[in-house]
Amino acid sequence: MARVGYARVSSKDQNLDSQIDMLTAAGCEKIFEDKISGVKESRPEWDRLLEFLRPGDTVVVSELSRMTRSLMHLLSLVQVFENRGIEIVSLREHIDSSTATGRAFLSILGAINQMERELKSERAAAGRASAKARGKTGGRPRTDINKLENARVLYENSDASSADICTTLSIGRRTFFNYLAECRKTGENPVGQNQ
Repeated sequence: MARVGYARVSSKDQNLDSQIDMLTAAGCEKIFEDKISGVKESRPEWDRLLEFLRPGDTVVVSELSRMTRSLMHLLSLVQVFENRGIEIVSLREHIDSSTATGRAFLSILGAINQMERELKSERAAAGRASAKARGKTGGRPRTDINKLENARVLYENSDASSADICTTLSIGRRTFFNYLAECRKTGENPVGQNQ
């Protein structure tokens, strides 16, 4: 059961000394250090830390922003660490996931995140309802059936590739191939029918 530190700054010319001092004073036996932006998906030393950790270990950071890119990332890390039996300690925020207070704080962050997702969903639903009330259906506009038929004729009677035809006529390839499949299935030319 080790206390493992992680220190990070965003660029190579920044200094890690104050973070390392805090982590050493907090009893970290090993410290991983990155000089890279927190938004990067892969951070070499962070990746090594994740491989190094064992159940019962504690990850110690000077502040949460050193190890996470966002609230969503923090919450997913908390879940991953909890599943692996690893605790999190953040020195500046006084968070320790091994304590009831630390777990409560992380739960509050989770609740706030859930509320924000639900509010975003409600705003989107309200926007759709408002648009519908004004006669707007949303989604992509339907592709003109005559344009699709022209594409089919070109495709079947020329050496042009489907990609070239779709680009020339501004038609999505999936839409075009769905149209071709419908034509072959029904054995008819659906021009004039509703799509």
